[in-house]
Amino acid sequence: MEISAAPLIYISIFVGVLLLVEGIYLTVFGKSISLNSRVNRRLELLEKGTPREQVLEQLRKEMSQHMRRTSIPLYSILSEKAQKANIAFSPRQLVVIMAALSAVSFLGLTFGTEASAAVRALVAVGMGVGAVYVWVNNKAKKRLSLIEEQLPDAVELMVRSLRVGHPFSSAIGIVAKEVADPLGSEFGIIADEAAYGRDISESLKALAERMDMQDLRFLAVAVAIQQQSGGNLAEILEGLAKVIRARFKLFRRVKAITAEAKWSGMFLSMFPIVALVMINVLQPNYYDDVKDTAAFIPAALIVVAFLVVNVVFMKMMVNIKV
Repeated sequence: MEISAAPLIYISIFVGVLLLVEGIYLTVFGKSISLNSRVNRRLELLEKGTPREQVLEQLRKEMSQHMRRTSIPLYSILSEKAQKANIAFSPRQLVVIMAALSAVSFLGLTFGTEASAAVRALVAVGMGVGAVYVWVNNKAKKRLSLIEEQLPDAVELMVRSLRVGHPFSSAIGIVAKEVADPLGSEFGIIADEAAYGRDISESLKALAERMDMQDLRFLAVAVAIQQQSGGNLAEILEGLAKVIRARFKLFRRVKAITAEAKWSGMFLSMFPIVALVMINVLQPNYYDDVKDTAAFIPAALIVVAFLVVNVVFMKMMVNIKV
């Protein structure tokens, strides 16, 4: 039986390129961009002696640079994800990385496969751009998940600070010092902006819109209403913390309940693709008798369309809104 290693080579090159992205990121920035660091990145920069103004300018540049460069080719497809992930790479650096990874993929495909140059170039570009997109998307999901998990504790810390007599700006500063990244640095930016005259409710609203997170919108609205109409902010935030924690628990419960359905949907979506890859690995000549017929290409396109519809419907069935 003839065995073809070409599909495995394609998969191996893509995985290698994906790991290369993470390796480059860690090499350039090291532990300073780690999301699970006990000391948040803003405090580390301040401890190194960097002036507060420069730290604020650097962090604000990193958090807003991606949405200012949406006109760059191939970059606009991941600018929103890169902003939520707060990728320290600049947009131009990400585009250069895409090009470099595409070149590495092309070399790998050249030495590992016998495909034509046009096919290798097209697949290489897809691998370079796709690897960066997958990497940025995973970073964004992980960062948003950590912010959702940290937010109830941060709000409760603000409540305790307000009850012992601290003003709200000081409560924000305490959260910036006591909470780890990613929320610690985000609140540190808000504290620094407040120190230089920006309204805290505006900073919270900007953070909520940038992260596209409903719980942060609740916090921004609660603070804005209290500033306009007055009231006990500690009690308002205490109730908000309970609501956020209850929502977080509900999300986790729904996630646990739907986990089996999601894995089933993922299996049913990936099984045809895995089966096709294994057929081409174990029996490369399996389709030789029919691939030259007139109906082969239309049938293949119909199968691809059904696979896409299957993936879309599976995602809709397990994506439960709360």
